[in-house]
Amino acid sequence: MNRKAIAKLITQRRKQLNITQVELALLSELSTRQLSDIETAKVSTTIDTLSKICETLGLSIELKIKGVD
Repeated sequence: MNRKAIAKLITQRRKQLNITQVELALLSELSTRQLSDIETAKVSTTIDTLSKICETLGLSIELKIKGVD
């Protein structure tokens, strides 16, 4: 799964849950700038950061990395 696909997945799920970027950043212990850069695919992210985001959004990181829904 590439950076753009991860960004799209995070953004879609966040919007599905009616969570703002600010709320998701706080819940995931990230800065809003960092989350914004991840959601717009401007930067790559570490597995640890991706794991925090996925956990907050209720997504399985293992399945998403493999591209399985």
